[in-house]
Amino acid sequence: MNNKPVYLTAEGLEKLKSELQHLVTVERPRVAARIHDAKMDGDITENAEYEDAKQEQSFLEGRIATLESQLKNAEVIAHSNGDKVGIGSTVVIRGADGEDRFTIVGSAEAAPREGRISNESPVGPTRSSRSAKRGASVSCTGPTSSRRASPVRRSSTTARPRRAPFTSAPCAGR
Repeated sequence: MNNKPVYLTAEGLEKLKSELQHLVTVERPRVAARIHDAKMDGDITENAEYEDAKQEQSFLEGRIATLESQLKNAEVIAHSNGDKVGIGSTVVIRGADGEDRFTIVGSAEAAPREGRISNESPVGPTRSSRSAKRGASVSCTGPTSSRRASPVRRSSTTARPRRAPFTSAPCAGR
């Protein structure tokens, strides 16, 4: 079993708990009833509704198991302090096409279009506590292009990106 820590903000932890509660108390009984109803229709060997319900159950149980594992290994992060950028930090990045603001979060909460980049993503580690201090340059290489960006400053406000940069641009290093 995976015992790797799952870094979450307090809000992210609550979202995962809420999702798990919903899946267990609402979705699981709904899918079980769907399977039961499909079985009542007779022969299940060629019953498309039964097969579809069983597939939905499989996906549902997989998501429940994932959420339970993430919650078991959850470590709530606080906003990063100090000179280095780390998980919980909000940074402003200046690239060729302007400035963007991002918050470094754990992979379970990553949503680049919403301004949250994973500490495990190819882009996130270059801004994490290992390397990114003010003015450090980051080289990002995507499938069709390469870019350079620099962390400009840490920000105390919430991340609000203009677009989703770097989503297809893995980062090659500092």
